[in-house]
Amino acid sequence: MPRRVGAFLLFALLAAPSPLAAADLPAIKTNRSNAVPACVTPGRLLAFLESRNPQLDPRFRSIAGEYMRLGETLGVRWDYAFYQMLLETGSLSFRDGNRSGDVRAQQNNFAGLGATGRGEHGESFKDIATGVRAHLEHLLLYAGERVENPVAERTRKVQEWDVLTHWHKGFTRPVTFADLAAKWAPGTRSYRRMIEGIAERFEEFCTRPDPNPELMQEARAHKDKRPSDSKLSEAKPERAGGSELAQRAIEAGKAESNEKRLGLGVQANPAAATSATVPIRMLNQPAAELGKEAGPAAAMAADDGGGAKLERDRLAGAITASTAKPLAQGKTDKASGADKSLQTASTAAAAKAALSPAAGQKCRVWTASYGGQKAMIIKSQGDKVVNYTVLDVNEGSEAREAEAFISAYAKNGAIAGQFGSQAQALEKAFELCPEG
Repeated sequence: MPRRVGAFLLFALLAAPSPLAAADLPAIKTNRSNAVPACVTPGRLLAFLESRNPQLDPRFRSIAGEYMRLGETLGVRWDYAFYQMLLETGSLSFRDGNRSGDVRAQQNNFAGLGATGRGEHGESFKDIATGVRAHLEHLLLYAGERVENPVAERTRKVQEWDVLTHWHKGFTRPVTFADLAAKWAPGTRSYRRMIEGIAERFEEFCTRPDPNPELMQEARAHKDKRPSDSKLSEAKPERAGGSELAQRAIEAGKAESNEKRLGLGVQANPAAATSATVPIRMLNQPAAELGKEAGPAAAMAADDGGGAKLERDRLAGAITASTAKPLAQGKTDKASGADKSLQTASTAAAAKAALSPAAGQKCRVWTASYGGQKAMIIKSQGDKVVNYTVLDVNEGSEAREAEAFISAYAKNGAIAGQFGSQAQALEKAFELCPEG
């Protein structure tokens, strides 16, 4: 049943979070210990949805896949986001009991964003994917993460007005969906329990075979249906910002390669020597190099900091991870210091210039992964090419994994920043290197 979510603005500064309550529902943001269960698939979620709404509009058959692919991209517990969507929309019937809700199906507004009651319909989004993104971005805002260029006006306003800032200060742990319930619908004490009840009812579908496994494959394939880059260039000739470039890269490739991102050394004993294929990928290869096998290699060939060797090995299919040596006891975690310096660089022109390529130098953005949810930017510099590698790292092992990567693949490289997600790191990397 649709909720009147805008009313929370009146209560935003009144309720303090309870550290003991709200621990029975998961945190909004994912991490190694807060992952979506393997049995939760788009096919099973669709079957669950159809059991709740037998008259489901066929155009919504893709919505579970959208929650999965965008949820994985943004680092959100998309299963509980889906359950909240069912609550907000009356299982996509957009009805509140026997009457129509304020939000209409054609609005693609799956979280009641901007629907403040008294017939206010709220925001509208151009398609299902954009509506799902708006919902997930709003959840990230509640989780305490800043959302750059949000698609929803409601998200932008709440963020600009600092409505949740005081509330966030009361947390010493991650914000959960139960915490969210107290703020999203402050006048409804049962909101949290209703989300929990939906999650519990889905459990029986986890024991059944996936009736639509192709939906999982479609979500993993993650085909971008937006206009081609050439059309985007014609429509918007000015240089895109880091946020837009990062988003294009994520939409174009992250989920597609997600199954292949096996990590550089994910194992029970991270200090042990490993041999695993490195999932590394260039994101801003110039058009002139496309279709040329040696293109990426040529882009890094002038980099004596390990880039040329890494690319040659990648093309040969023979890249292996080096021994991941733990940091010496008591050694300072370089990542936290780098993170602080990078945040300063975002506002200080001099510091930004130090991170950016020198005049006349080419630059490239790459991704690599140890399989974690956090990310670092590793900068390695040669005579002609500066490489920015967005490296996914595991919480608690950030500095050790970055050090192992630099030692093996980016000689003389350095940590240029630490971020809570790959999306944030990519945005910064493309801000530093918009080339291509």
